[in-house]
Amino acid sequence: MKRLLLALAVTGALAACATTTSPTGRTQSVGAISQQQLDQMGEQAFAEYKSKLPRSTNRAQTAYVTCVVSSLTRELPAGAQTGWESALFNDDSPNAFALPGGKIGVNTGIFKVAKNQDQLAAVIAHEIGHVISRHHDERVTRQMGAQTGLGLIGALLGSQYGSGAQQATQQVGGAVVQGVFLLPNNRTQESEADVVGQRLMAQAGFDPQQAVNLWENMISASSGNPPEWLSTHPDPRSRISELRNRAGSLAGVYQQAQSAGRKPKCG
Repeated sequence: MKRLLLALAVTGALAACATTTSPTGRTQSVGAISQQQLDQMGEQAFAEYKSKLPRSTNRAQTAYVTCVVSSLTRELPAGAQTGWESALFNDDSPNAFALPGGKIGVNTGIFKVAKNQDQLAAVIAHEIGHVISRHHDERVTRQMGAQTGLGLIGALLGSQYGSGAQQATQQVGGAVVQGVFLLPNNRTQESEADVVGQRLMAQAGFDPQQAVNLWENMISASSGNPPEWLSTHPDPRSRISELRNRAGSLAGVYQQAQSAGRKPKCG
């Protein structure tokens, strides 16, 4: 894997970067490597993850996650709806992530804060939001030339929803440069993933108000002490306020989805 990533990094360094527009209209610099290469990196990182971390043997919970993922990805643009794969890892930390190539990982610890299918959908839709907003491409482009190989694994896995990004990156790819890849999402990307993800969950027939409840649960679970990974995330209270305001504006999208028969029954 390391040889592959190093080869991709060298090849990608020769590629011309491009300027594009994100789903929210933000200007992005992307294209240091091709989408095919980025997808291949995501697939390789996911394979490493599955080979080194314990998988849950709880069939009901695994089916639950698969159902939510399927309900969400059906609402993606044409060409991006199929080929998604998810895995449930037996880990008590409340994490989730999504990678280029359509790979989604969820830790069993997420069920401590995601109390129902709508709240789980808020988590997973947020992570899908990172992928379809090309945040991995953006981060790799930004970091290309400064780091290669294992650093690029960190650029991919740093989009995890919860705490433990540093530990997970080290488990999968060995030592990484401290302070560079542990939390590569910036607040702009996190806020954008919130916007994209909350709309996606509403389009899929999940209640967008439950994104607010999820974050209230996250704060409660942290015992009043925000975890370290929130240092690059929007302020939790501000985030809740923004999610609540958007939930109101997405009520019509949610009701339209429900009226069209999109009523997920995942668990």
